[in-house]
Amino acid sequence: MKNITKIGLFLVCTFLFTACDQHVVEYDTTEIDLTTTAQFQIHNMVPLATGTANNINKIEVNDVLITNETFPLYPNNFIPYSATGGKFFTTESGLINLKLYKGAVDNLTLVYDEDIQLPVGKTSIIVHDFDKAPTITDYGVFPKIITENSGETTWIKFHNSLYETPGVPTTLKLQYQYQYTIDNETGDKSEWINVGNPVLFGEATEWEPVTVNKTIEVSSGYGRVDYRIRVIGDDGSDQGNLAIERSWGFVDYGDYWTGYVGSYRQHILSRYRVDNTSYYARVYQHTAL
Repeated sequence: MKNITKIGLFLVCTFLFTACDQHVVEYDTTEIDLTTTAQFQIHNMVPLATGTANNINKIEVNDVLITNETFPLYPNNFIPYSATGGKFFTTESGLINLKLYKGAVDNLTLVYDEDIQLPVGKTSIIVHDFDKAPTITDYGVFPKIITENSGETTWIKFHNSLYETPGVPTTLKLQYQYQYTIDNETGDKSEWINVGNPVLFGEATEWEPVTVNKTIEVSSGYGRVDYRIRVIGDDGSDQGNLAIERSWGFVDYGDYWTGYVGSYRQHILSRYRVDNTSYYARVYQHTAL
């Protein structure tokens, strides 16, 4: 009986050793030189309706295909994207050529052909007009907070890509602000808090901390965060809320998003402030991590 037990244990160990030995998982990767490589995401913020006709179904960098209809760039979205974000295209830094093709796969139209100077490191390329050079902002490094608890911070990077009217970028300097719920039972709110410094068209804040008061205590954490935008004068004075034109008249910009503790989101203000109520100004949220 002892011999049978020993034989059984020997066979089990042999099987486990063989199984581990034969199931090595490998991934195809290419190491990049961080001192010379440009890493970038492309954001399509041209004011267009969603739909197949306006999808970017082919993108080329230096006449090399980097994506097609199997991974399209949708209006008001970015690429490469994933549920958790954090992906980038790569190329050698320096002058590159970017081409975007729009429309049905069997009838693509070249709508964007620009030479762009890309620096080393991670950047966001924001295409805001098919007839203009994009704005390029530093992606930055994700800040971190070490805590024994689940934390109370989400991180926001605000971009100013606002147009006054078609073809006319805004000249306004804008201060993004947030407000969070202090008490989830009473609904009491905090004072308005700046999200970084005010920014002009084509500029972005750093990754800025935004407080989240969790609605469920025993959880990773999320809660409502309200946002508004203030106009800052040349002398640094607060000129009041940003007003945008809707079909029923001018209204102060305001919106809210669910903030998730430990997440990183880009908030991009785009479209038109006046004279185009079909594409009125709003903020789009793009997941970074």
